[in-house]
Formats: sequence, structure tokens, C-alpha cells
Amino acid sequence: KVTEAGAKFRSHIDGSSVELGPERAIRIQETLGSDIAMVFDHVIGLPAPAVEVEAACERSIRWAERCRLAATRADQAQFAIVQGGLDSRMRVDCARRLVALDFPGYAVGGLSVGETAAEMHRILDATVPELPEDRPRYLMGVGRPQDLLNGIARGIDMFDCVMPTRNGRNATAFTDAGSIKLRNRQYERDATPLDAATPGVGSRYSRGYLRHLFQAGEMLGPMLLSQHNIAYYQRLMAETRAAIEAGEFREFYHRRMAGWGVEPDWPAPGNAPVGAIG
Repeated sequence: KVTEAGAKFRSHIDGSSVELGPERAIRIQETLGSDIAMVFDHVIGLPAPAVEVEAACERSIRWAERCRLAATRADQAQFAIVQGGLDSRMRVDCARRLVALDFPGYAVGGLSVGETAAEMHRILDATVPELPEDRPRYLMGVGRPQDLLNGIARGIDMFDCVMPTRNGRNATAFTDAGSIKLRNRQYERDATPLDAATPGVGSRYSRGYLRHLFQAGEMLGPMLLSQHNIAYYQRLMAETRAAIEAGEFREFYHRRMAGWGVEPDWPAPGNAPVGAIG
């Protein structure tokens, strides 16, 4: 149950009632000592009536103010979270009001929840230009390799997602030529490396061997493929940074999209600049 005070829910450990609000959320993160602390926000499922989306957005702004006031650690960067569903006007208004509170960083939340890629890009095109270029801009819960590059092209600097490990646990590997689903029979006797371009697991183990691990129910399979996918994402981001520094990101973007077999969606002129990921 969500009220102005916060969220009330049952513990998954002992069934006891737990109440979590903005101030307690900040206290917990300060106790943990994380470098980044996220404000407490109200996320609702989409699609939803506009009045509910707006109410959750307004509550998120009020909670952000309370989180800002509750912070006591100067060595912890608190990030605000822009909400507003798929309403561009609401997103812009939310972003501007949060920027006025002068947070060390800003996140775009409430996306990658079932909307189309085009809808997500439309919201980013409207929202990101409202966020300060000298503060980190973080897209929450995203995503696939193409989602990362599309976000960076619109000015996003940071991402988080379970996809590399979740897909790895389910026998899917990421490569520059697209994803490889190792449970497919075509890889049964494939002696080629999983992905020679990515150091570590990708260049060390064959597709056939990795498929065997999954077919045999060996835990080593999910472990190795998760390691590979994380290494692939790290390499992709390192190459992206190098392309940005060389002034060649647009060419890099289109080359990677072609390799993945994904239709490019480069932002229209006048939208957000390329993210300056460091």
C-alpha cells in the first residue's frame, strides 16, 4: 500500500509489516555507505489513467524534496528520479522541478516497463535536454546493447540492468553479430569460440561446449555465460567511450546497429547530445 508517508508491505522473510518512506530510505542508504543514493519515488504500472500517472509524479517530486532534506552525508551523491509515464509534458515539468532542487545527479525512471523502443526514445528526447549536462544522467533498468547506444546518443551517461546475467543464466550470449541462443541444436557440435572479439569466456570456450553445460544442467554454464555477457557490455562501453573521444560515435553507432540487425533510431537534429560517459 502506498500513501504520502511511503510504502507499506509484508516482509518476504517473516511476513512482518514493513513501512518504508523517503527519510528511512535515505537513512538505510547512508548506513550502507553507497557512493550513490537514489531518492524514494512512486512508480506505477503502465498503461494507467493520466490522473494516476500525474498523482504518482507529483508524489515523487514531494518525496524527492524530503529525501534532499533528509540527507546528512556530503560524500554521497543523491540522484533525483524523473517520472511522468509516457507523457512528454509531464516528464519535462518533473525534470525542471527536480533540477531546481539541485541534485548531484538525475535519473530517468519508469521506462523499459513494456513500452516500445520508439516510445522510450520519444520520452528521452523530451526529458534529457532538461537535465544539466554537468551532472550524471542515468537511465534506470535499461537494457539491451541497442538500448544503451540509443540512450547514449540522447545524452544518457549511466545504466543498470539485469539483462547480461539474466540472459546468461538462460543460455543467451551477446555478441557484435547479435545474440546467440545456445540451446539451439545448431550449436551442438560448434567448435568455434563463443565470441572471439571479447576476451575471457568468449574467446576461451566453444559454443558447443557451453551448450553442453546447459543441456547437462551444469551450473558452470550460467556462470560462464553471465561472465561473458558482463565482459561484452564492458567492452561495448569502452569502445563507445573511445568512439566519442575520437568524434566517431555516430559511425560506431550505425556499425553496431547493423551488426546486431537492429533498425537505427538516431535522434533528430536539435535533440540531446551524445552522452559524455567517463
